[in-house]
Amino acid sequence: MVNEQTIETKTLTGGQGVVECLKKEGVTKVFCVPGESYLPVMDAIYDTPSIELISCRHEGGASFMAEGYAKATGEPGVVMATRAVGGTNLAIGVHTAYQDSTPMVVFLGQVHTAFRGREGFQEVELDQFFSHIAKWTVEIKEAKRVPEFVSRAFKVAKSGRPGPVVVSLPEDMLRDTAIMKFMPTPPRSKPAPSVSEIEKALALLKEADKPLMIAGGGVTRANAEAELLTFVHSAGIPVMASFRRHDVFPNNHDLYVGHLGLGTPKAIIETAEQADLILVLGSRLSEITSQDYSLFNDKQTLIHIDISEEIIGKVFIPAIGILADAKEALKAMSNLSLTLKPESVQWAKERRDIFVKHSELHIEEKTNESVTYQQSIHILQTELPQETIFTNDAGNFATWLHNYFTFTKEKTYIGPTSGAMGYGIPAAIGAKCANPNIPVVSLSGDGGAMMTIQELETAVRYQIPIISIIYNNQVYGTIRMHQEINFPERVIGTTLGNVNFVLLAQAMGASAEFINTADQLKRALQKAVSNPLPTLLELRMDPEQISVSKTIRDLRKNR
Repeated sequence: MVNEQTIETKTLTGGQGVVECLKKEGVTKVFCVPGESYLPVMDAIYDTPSIELISCRHEGGASFMAEGYAKATGEPGVVMATRAVGGTNLAIGVHTAYQDSTPMVVFLGQVHTAFRGREGFQEVELDQFFSHIAKWTVEIKEAKRVPEFVSRAFKVAKSGRPGPVVVSLPEDMLRDTAIMKFMPTPPRSKPAPSVSEIEKALALLKEADKPLMIAGGGVTRANAEAELLTFVHSAGIPVMASFRRHDVFPNNHDLYVGHLGLGTPKAIIETAEQADLILVLGSRLSEITSQDYSLFNDKQTLIHIDISEEIIGKVFIPAIGILADAKEALKAMSNLSLTLKPESVQWAKERRDIFVKHSELHIEEKTNESVTYQQSIHILQTELPQETIFTNDAGNFATWLHNYFTFTKEKTYIGPTSGAMGYGIPAAIGAKCANPNIPVVSLSGDGGAMMTIQELETAVRYQIPIISIIYNNQVYGTIRMHQEINFPERVIGTTLGNVNFVLLAQAMGASAEFINTADQLKRALQKAVSNPLPTLLELRMDPEQISVSKTIRDLRKNR
């Protein structure tokens, strides 16, 4: 029973009630594009010094900022927009949060209740529109129920497998006054596994000849990186990171054996194929992680631990499925002794050697020649602090980061498992808002950058000094690669025009520099780290180098 003294009663408008809920949830940043349909909420934020409203240039950018902020903090990102036009623009961020298991709460203004059902101005049934790509959707029709629904929205966004929640706010409801009751914020539940489940899992691990762990975003969401390191170190099990979860385990550890992603060398993928037992912790085994759902075979034993019952057995049926928070599961496993077979230890060493062989950068010190993708990754590794946070767009340029950058600290990588273009710059802004004293670097291709580059002006206006690196090869690279594989020499739609990103960034008030050589990139990064303004660095790249391992010429030759 709730103690009556913990219930707070206030008479507020619907808009004021929403903001009162944000205060009680500890929200300090709200990303938005303003809209007249939810002006009462904005007005209430005006009277709330503890909440900063960050007004963006596009709703898609605002939603990516909120998503990046949520990944960086572990708390729900909050984004607001107006009715259908604003809501549809930010849908890309909602979908990203859904596939990436990122907690986010979306508030959308809605048509006046009296005008509904007449195809009023910008009318869409928002709760239905978002139902497929959100964890929960709701429309608040009575002001008195604002605390009930907003509190539930935050609870749903954070609980189990986190995700986005969309709350629709009719404009008349926001102006209505009501007596509201505010309850305490419930803590996030952290289910623990039973002793018998852990004992069964460890018994299978002891019998295995080639056991492997795949660690996913559930480890990050549970803040369980330290527990994972402790367990792996004591047990001796090699670890692979699921798609775009590189920072879940230190890549320089002797038991880290690679990343299951796009463009991962076949020799590294073979580690997962050779394993006779796979312990999956906090991963939904997505299409990319599972290599088109083909990675596992009938001879392998699968142990799947996840905080969501819906995830366990969704794509692969495990021998043992354990519903548990990743941190609680790792604590339980660490409490029981586990000694692997000598051949298991030897196999782990062999697979580590394979990973090292295929992930080492071989750099020629030609610092006065045009900078290459490999050189840029090497310079990012050597010139920036270990705690630097990286974000990236979708695109083939990212495979150089994925394959060659060594992530050694937790929570230093924020990438979209949804594969969304335009993600890098706004996500970096969100991450920098969460970590103002840590360098934040976004990597983009010219295609993705042009989708959200207007948010550099947002970063300038709010003095958010991100570093944006743009690899400009004037091509939609990933699509061009697939085009050359499937329809060689029949180039259509994938060639882009010449954009001067330096002038574009400078026009918005950011610092910018055109990079020709490795030496220039080193100096520019050193300067950018202490620059109070956002910095954009443009690298012109050869479109012929279409991927890590192939040129366009190679693809056509192999056809």
